[in-house]
Order: sequence, then structure tokens, then C-alpha cells
Amino acid sequence: MNNTIGYIIREITPLSEKDCFYIADRRKTEFTYPLHHHSEYELNYIENAEGVRRIVGDSVEIIGNYDLTLITGEELEHVWEQYHCNSDNIREITLQFSSILLSDSFIKKNQFDSIRRMFEKAKKGISFPMEAIMKVYPLLDTLSSEKEGFYAVMKFLSILYELSLFDNVHPLASSSFANTDDSTDSRRVLKIYEYVNAHYKEIIRLKDLADLIGMTPVSLSRFFKFRSGKTVSEYIIDIRLGCAARLLVDTTNSVTEICYDCGFNNLSHFNRIFKKKKGCTPKEFRENFRKTKVII
Repeated sequence: MNNTIGYIIREITPLSEKDCFYIADRRKTEFTYPLHHHSEYELNYIENAEGVRRIVGDSVEIIGNYDLTLITGEELEHVWEQYHCNSDNIREITLQFSSILLSDSFIKKNQFDSIRRMFEKAKKGISFPMEAIMKVYPLLDTLSSEKEGFYAVMKFLSILYELSLFDNVHPLASSSFANTDDSTDSRRVLKIYEYVNAHYKEIIRLKDLADLIGMTPVSLSRFFKFRSGKTVSEYIIDIRLGCAARLLVDTTNSVTEICYDCGFNNLSHFNRIFKKKKGCTPKEFRENFRKTKVII
């Protein structure tokens, strides 16, 4: 059974082929735009909007007074919902630009290495820490009022570069939901990623993974945590939850079906771990997405 739900809006942005980027700097009293995706990259700054709910893929978070997010995943659904925000003076600055603005012959130059790596991370959506927001705010604040197009582009590139220097960004959607691969410079970790992505529906034993890369289970546990920042079990759960979230959004399959289709062998455990990681039950997660979708 695989009944699809096909009604997330695909936004046609105002970006012109003759322009390097599109910027909208506006004051608003509420968020009303539905869940959507688009092919353009997007940098979104929000101010004075505590209590707004940000949805990026299967990431659902309540933001504070300041939020800065970069999304480069072409099919990655996202939306900012009013939720518990009571502010009537919200500022939103949205920057949209083409994925081919910085062509391969340009983005692969050494001087753009940090920006290229940032774009790769942002395929899952990334949220920037407060110190990054404060670093680029003077540039963001004046970008829309810059009268000289050339200097506006220089400011825009400076914003991207300054943000790319921050390593402590917060990834949003899971890799399995966003349909991205976790990159790594370790062949052994990559082998683990590939195996888990291929067998997450099955029982995965630590010993089998250890044998795969010629390590003992104890050594693998330490090595994997050091290289990926997660334990092996945490990574497996994240992959399974990402797949479950995608099925909740894209199909009408029951929660029970999705639970077992994604490698969980106990419905109560699935519901408990889903709520712990996502902040809501699978049923609530599905309803949250449906409320923000429109039929087109």
C-alpha cells in the first residue's frame, strides 16, 4: 500500500534570470504562506517572532526572537507558521538565488571552499547560531536599500562567506527525509552509512557492522561516535525516523504500517521515540503537515 498525498505547493519565485538574487525585506503581522518548496536556494532571516513554528523537512522547532536559516535542498519542504507568536511587528528578510549562480568553475575554486561546504550542509536546511546572525546583520539590514547593484552583490557574497565560517550550525531535516547523503572523508564510516541506508528495515547488529569494516564492536562504537558525532544506534534511529516522517507526509499508510515498514518492531516504542525526537506523535506530525498544505 502506497497511496501518495500530492499537494505541497511548488513556489515560483520572483527571481529573474538577469538578477543574481531576489530580496524581500518586509514587516508583517503574521505568517500565512503554506508549506512549499522551490528550486532556488533561500536564506531567511526573521526578527521579533518568538513562538513561530519553523518546519523544514521533518524538523519542527519553535524559534526565538531571531532566526536565520539557509535551505539549498530543491525538494525540501519548509514553512514558518504563526503558532504561538503574538508579535504584530515581525521583520522578515528573504534572499533567494539560483543554484547555478556560482557555477562549478567558480564555486570549486579554493577561495569558495567554505561556501561550497555550507551549501552542501544546507541541503537538509541549517539554522545559524546567534553569533553568526550578529556578524552578518549589518549587511542584511542594509542590503535591500543598496542602490548600486554591484555593491549589493558584493554584500550578498560577503554574507554567504561570513556565514560559511561558522561550523556550529544546527542541521534541520534528517538526511533520509531530505534525500541527501551524509558526506564523510572516512571510507569506513561511509560503508556504515551505505549499509544502514540499504538495510534500515531489517535488524542491524553492531557485530555485523563491525565485521563489515574489520573492527571489533567496541572499537566501531568509539570510532563512529568520534567521526560522526552520533552513536551507531542514534544514527540508525535517525534514518528510520526520517523515512517514517517522509512516509507520514507522502502517503496515507497507517502509523502502524509505517512503523514496521521503517524497521521498528514495536509500535509503542516507535511512538515514544518519535515524540521524543520530533516533539509530537506521528499522528500529530502528519496533521501538522496537512494543515499547511494546499491543493494545486
